[in-house]
Amino acid sequence: MPLTIAEINQLFRTTKNFDRVLQKVNVISLGNGSCRAEVKVAEEHSNIMGGLHGGFSATLVDVISTYALVSHKKGRVPHVSVHINTEYIKGAKIGDQIEIIADTVRVGKTLAFLEVFIKNKHTGDLLVKGSHTKFLMNVKE
Repeated sequence: MPLTIAEINQLFRTTKNFDRVLQKVNVISLGNGSCRAEVKVAEEHSNIMGGLHGGFSATLVDVISTYALVSHKKGRVPHVSVHINTEYIKGAKIGDQIEIIADTVRVGKTLAFLEVFIKNKHTGDLLVKGSHTKFLMNVKE
């Protein structure tokens, strides 16, 4: 059975591994190959100039698109990343509310393709455009 929104949010808040950087991220919708989340940019998400850190943006692309995939009917198999791309279009600063929109574009026999848009929630400005390709490790019976 796939994870629920509440279970994902609880994982974000209690994890001790690298994903602890996601503790303030809130998943707001999940299903049918899509995942929507939001977070208020805080100091721990910022770079030395006080802007949204590119590494944090890349982590959002990775993780939120992964949850989009596992909510897809064909995405509930073990998988690993083979390619992640992030295009940094516009910056965000501490205090900005951002939204992360991830969608499954296609799930084939061995590869899944996902797209992610990170936007300023209040202005709608596109901040980051990401893509994520996953290798599906289908278990042969």
